[in-house]
Amino acid sequence: MVTRHDPEGRPTVFARLPPGRWVAVGRLDLNSSGLLLFTDSGELANRLMHPRYELEREYSARVQGNPDLEKLRQGVQLGDGLAAFTSIRPEREASGTNRWYRVTLKEGRNREVRRLFEAVGARVSRLVRVRYGPVSLPADLAPGEWRELQNPVTLQKL
Repeated sequence: MVTRHDPEGRPTVFARLPPGRWVAVGRLDLNSSGLLLFTDSGELANRLMHPRYELEREYSARVQGNPDLEKLRQGVQLGDGLAAFTSIRPEREASGTNRWYRVTLKEGRNREVRRLFEAVGARVSRLVRVRYGPVSLPADLAPGEWRELQNPVTLQKL
């Protein structure tokens, strides 16, 4: 859970971090996993999250159904405006009714990846954030583990 305190008493990501005043950069919904960034700088967090900076977020999505990829590239009207993937491509071979796609967005609206696929009649059954701006999820980082960035200056230049 990407929250400081969960009313249902579930563990939060902040419990795994060293003591400090951490700001989560973006969030993942309860049914998503992958890269989370934390900083102690509110200014940096704002630069990383604000739509004006168009910082890419990349996801690996397992999708049930046959989505119209061209429509997802061109744009789909959602309840909060027009949305589109800046890039979408098949990621792995199809297995049954599931297909994996690698998708990229330049904003982080609430449940945007899931809502885009739903708008074209498909359903995301698994979603993993693999990149946020210049930071990629390390392949050797196990779920629940964290690592301090070796070169945080890269983010501060944004």
